[in-house]
Amino acid sequence: MSTKKAATRTSTALFDTADRPEKLRNVTLVGHSAAGKTTLVEALLAATGAIPRAGSVADGSTVSDHDPVEVSQQRSVALSVCPLQWDGVVVNLLDTPGYPDFTGELRAGLRAADAALFVVSAAEDIDPITVSLWEECGAIGTPRAVVITKLDAPRADFARAVTACQQVFGGADGQAVLPLYLPVGGAGEGEPPHALVGLLTRTVYDYSNGFPPAESGSGAEAIDIDADRAALIEAIINNSEDESLLDRYLAGEDIGLDVLVDDLETAVARATFFPVIPACAGTGLGLAELLEILSGGFPSPVELDPPATTTLDGAPGPQLRCDPDGPLVAEIVRTSVDPYLGRLSVLRVFSGTITPESQVHISGHGGADRGHPDHDADERVGQLHSPLGATLRPIERAIAGDICAIGRLGSAETGDTVSDKANPLLIAPWDMPEPLLPIAVQAATRGDEDALAKALGRLTAGDPTVRVERHQDTGQLVLWCLGEAHADVVLDRLRSTGAHVDTVPLRIALRETFTAEARGHGRLVKQSGGHGQFAVCDVIISPLPRGSGVQFTEKVVGGSVPSQFISSVEKGVRAQLDSGLDNDHIPLTDVQVTLVDGKAHSVDSSDAAFQTAGALAVKDAAAAARPALLEPIAVLEVTVPDAHVGGVLSDLSGRRGRVTGTEPDPSAHVGMERTIVHAEVPESELVRYAITLRSLTAGTGRFTRAFSRMELVPAQVADTLRKPAE
Repeated sequence: MSTKKAATRTSTALFDTADRPEKLRNVTLVGHSAAGKTTLVEALLAATGAIPRAGSVADGSTVSDHDPVEVSQQRSVALSVCPLQWDGVVVNLLDTPGYPDFTGELRAGLRAADAALFVVSAAEDIDPITVSLWEECGAIGTPRAVVITKLDAPRADFARAVTACQQVFGGADGQAVLPLYLPVGGAGEGEPPHALVGLLTRTVYDYSNGFPPAESGSGAEAIDIDADRAALIEAIINNSEDESLLDRYLAGEDIGLDVLVDDLETAVARATFFPVIPACAGTGLGLAELLEILSGGFPSPVELDPPATTTLDGAPGPQLRCDPDGPLVAEIVRTSVDPYLGRLSVLRVFSGTITPESQVHISGHGGADRGHPDHDADERVGQLHSPLGATLRPIERAIAGDICAIGRLGSAETGDTVSDKANPLLIAPWDMPEPLLPIAVQAATRGDEDALAKALGRLTAGDPTVRVERHQDTGQLVLWCLGEAHADVVLDRLRSTGAHVDTVPLRIALRETFTAEARGHGRLVKQSGGHGQFAVCDVIISPLPRGSGVQFTEKVVGGSVPSQFISSVEKGVRAQLDSGLDNDHIPLTDVQVTLVDGKAHSVDSSDAAFQTAGALAVKDAAAAARPALLEPIAVLEVTVPDAHVGGVLSDLSGRRGRVTGTEPDPSAHVGMERTIVHAEVPESELVRYAITLRSLTAGTGRFTRAFSRMELVPAQVADTLRKPAE
């Protein structure tokens, strides 16, 4: 795909945005990569006239997956905003990647949205990743609904999918997750459903002729919905704030539809009830009902509290409300670099109003550990846009609750806060997954080093989940990624900017040490006419406890080494220990070097000569007693579902790991029990552990790691570890 085709498309027609926050809805689509999120988004956009028809992008991309990397890899890798209008409400759909490597984009979508729509395929089991995401949304109280898609697939089973959702998403009895509609089958056996029946209204919505459906008040009598209808009404009443409603219902009173709908919407907004809607993007089935939930069932931005703010010095900021007349506070949820428009920032406005040509303050704090230093800058807002995938439509303003795009904010990075220039504020960044897969890279040629540096700046501005590290021990440039797919995308993005990058084997920061006392003799005698060089020194190298570093002492008797040259010997010793003894350049540590004797010449001795003699003495001692290899040991904390504990323990044992304990995960929900495994593992065995753990646990395991100490390497492993450094 050419760069021209991948470029952001701009429109000259002014887009009509919502005039008040109550007419806005921000909804993130969540689900596995094969659940059909992007297809559903395009079907909704086409049904509401936002695009001419689904799949109408000419360059082979989709409205959501328009990034060149997405097109080449044929999967979503970035957050995409797709607004539509329905019943006077602007709904900003945020299509997120379903692959776990791009959890950072999902969390950005959750931060920008006020509700989540979980997309589940009727033809597949619910994957563990989706269950984990449901738990994550539950932890922050996000209102949710479930749409069951792909009802036209050969193995589709709506009833089975609903049961699965109730088991993994619902409470103990699963009654918090219930369908509002039931699909009605086709004319023949095995044909996809052509209609829906509303459980509350008993109305049949016929999609035989496509979208919009034909409504009918008759025909529901022939469909057995009584049990499902009763379960739905009881669940709504159980979540009602009107405590008398249950007694009235049990007494046989017919509860009005308006009362039930109001209580249903309240329960959805409070995240205590999660409606299920059947839908099929291919036939249009359920799109109208889904749009009704998106525009009317989910809460508007004014019903939820914006994030807390602080001033730039850390003092508490004002309590925000979703008010267009309030102080400006917005957050950058995505940053990309367009070949024509430059840096493009997508913002969620939490308070106030943004207009073109206004002056704003951009603050980025809290990302220094990921290679994103704190920064503050004042900038001018250029043209505002409403993004529809890759298309940018100009708008006059963006009010509180809305999502917009701004070009050419030079200092802006994902996670930054945009606020009033006169009263800058800061929003704490959302939690990001820790990147634990290291990829060592280098510029292909010396001429590519400048291009690589610029490309890394663009990369880190747009992707806060990648960490760039110049390893202080090995000198390697290391990109820490979330997984193989994330690493592929990161490398593709670097290379797409013109930086020629090669991946190289990752070097582990090994050390050497002495395990027994050794003596070394260093002698430098050169005389070639004129001023010569003379220095002799004798040292004793003794092992020290782990973590002691290098210590230097002297026990010279009788001034055999003049006092002014003792520091020269120490310099030479330390330089040799730091550079290593062989071509592998592995530093030595945890030793004490004692200068015990030597010789000097009144004319030919010098600082340089004794530095060289000190280094030679270290080498001589090492030849007499071969140093042992040390490797870094990491403390590992692995959290996995109970069903995978055995496999994880076995794998850790094969990695020369030592399990130090296990304990139940106190944050796990009932029925989703997890175990935390504590272990100590050599860092050389953890280079690709992020990939292995995902494979062992079907993507449900997670881990943290931290450096613990250096430890002796077993003799049978030492030669293998030395090879990558040679």
